[in-house]
Order: sequence, then C-alpha cells, then structure tokens
Amino acid sequence: MKKLFAILTAALLMTGCGGGSQSQSVELHVSAAASLTNAMNDLAELYAKDNPNVKITFNFGSSGALQQAIENGGQTDLFFSAAQKQMNALDDKGELLEGSRKDLLLNEVVLIVPNDADKNISSFDDVATDKVSKVALGEPKGVPVGQYSEEIFTKLNILDAVTAKAVYGSDVRQVLAWTEAAEVDCGVVYATDAAISDKVKVVAIAPADTHKPVIYPAAVIKSSNQQDAAKKFLDFMTSDAAKKVFANYGFKCLD
Repeated sequence: MKKLFAILTAALLMTGCGGGSQSQSVELHVSAAASLTNAMNDLAELYAKDNPNVKITFNFGSSGALQQAIENGGQTDLFFSAAQKQMNALDDKGELLEGSRKDLLLNEVVLIVPNDADKNISSFDDVATDKVSKVALGEPKGVPVGQYSEEIFTKLNILDAVTAKAVYGSDVRQVLAWTEAAEVDCGVVYATDAAISDKVKVVAIAPADTHKPVIYPAAVIKSSNQQDAAKKFLDFMTSDAAKKVFANYGFKCLD
C-alpha cells in the first residue's frame, strides 16, 4: 500500500510541475531580412516577457539567401522577407502554411553618403555623373534592395552607367557598412537602415514611381513543427506594442 501511495504521489507531483503543454519550452527558428535585425531583436525581448517558454533563434540575411535555405530544407518556422518576390517563390512551391501570409511593413529606398562626404551628391541621377566613382548596391538577384535599386536606375535611364561603378553587397547591412567606412562614395539602402547609423546621411529618397512598393511580407513555413507557436509570434507582430517598435525604427505598419 505504501508503495502504491508513493507512486500516486509522484504522478501527482509531475502533473503539478508543468507536465502540461503550456509550460513546455519551444524554440522558434525565424528567418528575417537583414534590414529587420534591430527591430526583431527588440521584439524578441519584448515577446519573451509574456512568453518566457519561447526561445527565438534568428537567421538574418538577404531575403534571397533565406528563401534558398528554406527551399533546401533549412530549419525555419517563420519567414520575414523584404520583398514579395522571395515570398511569392516560396508560395509557388507550396512552402507556406496556407492562410498565414501577411503583408506587415512598408519601407523607403534612399541614397546615402558618408557624413564627411564632400562630393555634393544630392540625387540618384548624380550616381551616373563624375561625382561618383564607386557606389554600393545590394546584389540584385537575391537582395531586395538591389532589385529596387535596379528598378530605380532603369527608370532614370542610367542603369548601365551605374552598373559600371557598382560594388555589390550580400545584404543591405553590408551596403550600409561600406558607406559608413567611406569605402564607396554612396550607397542605396532602406530608410530604416540609414536611420540607425550616425555615420551616414540621406541625400535623396527614391520617388515612389521609380520602383515597386517596398513591402515586407511574412508567413509561417508549412514544414514547421511549431506552427501554433509561429502563428502566435506572427500575430504579435501586428499588436500595438510591436507596431510601436517598428515605428521607432522608421517602418510603416500595414496591418
């Protein structure tokens, strides 16, 4: 009888000590565009206050590289892209959880120069002139800001002249870093990237009619083993608290 009582007591203690699913720890693997780095790190800290059992592991990079990693079976529960192109490609291949895709944010494309620049660069048109010998751009095949840059310079009829001077970064943060270090005369980044740096200044904002809208979509990955947790974190991105964080970094919230 004593042995049976001990067994029952142990079982009750196990049940009362978090055996339920609500207290189980969860690790979410989130792939996000490099331009979201600062905002996402802040949001993860904020989310952890009410969800201490959720550990969020980020993989930041160019949207194209992240897309390829997901297609190749890389562990990802949730994807935040800086452009529709990469999300559309995953959608076409059936990689997204149906009904989970959301358009979250809007950004702007800007031309930046180092703070101490003295070449009087003041417009995107200037990139094709003798004022600029080297310009940093995102690699257009996989880096959305590079794709937007090509659209802008194509619209301005100066793409060939600009391409001859271009050095291509693997993501928007590399473009920013090169410009901060004055390794180039100017660079094309998002307004939100320029805003976090005190080493560069914005000299021009790309007119809206020169490129597709810079929309950031997000979606849960269909192969995720943590779909419920991923959907909950994605829902958090449209909360008032999350919107304040995004706004602090210069993003415009769409949802």
